Amino acid sequence: MGPTLTPMVKYLVLACVGVSVLQTLSPGQDIEQIFGLTSYRVITSLFIWQVASYIFLHGGFWHLLFNMFGLWMFGCELERYWGSREFLRFFLVTGVGAGILSVVVEPFSVVPTIGASGSVYGILMAYGMMFPERLVYLYFLFPVKVKYFVAILGIIAFFAAVGSGGSGIAHTAHLGGMVVAWLYLKGLLSPANVRQKYYRWRLKRMRDRFRVVQGKKRKREDDFWIN
Repeated sequence: MGPTLTPMVKYLVLACVGVSVLQTLSPGQDIEQIFGLTSYRVITSLFIWQVASYIFLHGGFWHLLFNMFGLWMFGCELERYWGSREFLRFFLVTGVGAGILSVVVEPFSVVPTIGASGSVYGILMAYGMMFPERLVYLYFLFPVKVKYFVAILGIIAFFAAVGSGGSGIAHTAHLGGMVVAWLYLKGLLSPANVRQKYYRWRLKRMRDRFRVVQGKKRKREDDFWIN
């Protein structure tokens, strides 16, 4: 009936469910306005925490259910493969990265973005890269290889993000989560890798600056035999 629940996935599910209960009990939309990701507030009021806090808020029961289902279905095996600490780092990096991309793409949006969809789509990308030949059952009926399933989701997210016009669904965050996950797994977001590339760039600059250009050596008269 699915993978065994792993510790970090369980804690993340409990955190999202707990925050959703607070959303239900709180009057109005105060929590969404303060902790949901609103690009305009991040830029103008420096509500920097929103690029992380929005991950744990959800827009209702079904939104929460589908995100937690994806987290459980694909995240548990990744946690067993990576370990709990690395899985948590990946979950947060993809979620925060998706939030930052949403701010960059729509810097003046005043509509709050909420949900762990960016992280869940990042998990789907990681699962597709690590286990491309695995089968998933679309609508629980049609077997599809994971690599094709992820590719279909990516294409849908891309065109939805390009053509979305106030649909209420954070398509940019979905696509952003997949992009950040790909960059992370390729090592392009690794601090050590970035630092190494920076040092190589500085070393190249120093070599170019102090490069000695050798011209033609001028011959002296002593170098000739005189007959």
